[in-house]
Amino acid sequence: MEVIHKIGRRKTAVARVYVAKGKGDITINKKDIAAYFTTATLQYKVKQPLVMTNNDSNFDITVNVFGGGITGQAEAVRLAISRAMCELDAENRAILKPEGLLTRDPRMVERKKFGQKKARKKFQFSKR
Repeated sequence: MEVIHKIGRRKTAVARVYVAKGKGDITINKKDIAAYFTTATLQYKVKQPLVMTNNDSNFDITVNVFGGGITGQAEAVRLAISRAMCELDAENRAILKPEGLLTRDPRMVERKKFGQKKARKKFQFSKR
């Protein structure tokens, strides 16, 4: 098996994932997963597609991720890993699709409009 390359996005975060045969090491931006994503919730999000497809100790995963915050980055990595698991075995798609792990979340930050304080918030109105 050669290296599988997939991309995942969430908000402004972009994750490039490289999956190869190995013993289950996950490296994110040249750091261990525990060092990069310090909270257990974010580590769970990243490992979720691997655990669901019973591949958590079969592959070494190298990730380059940039942009956004840590939660957006974790969800971008999760999407990329889910896409890689589907390419490895088509049966994995039936496991991951009902959980929503193959859906690219389209929600983005709404742009700020001119003449307003933020996207929807207005400046304070003074009648007199």
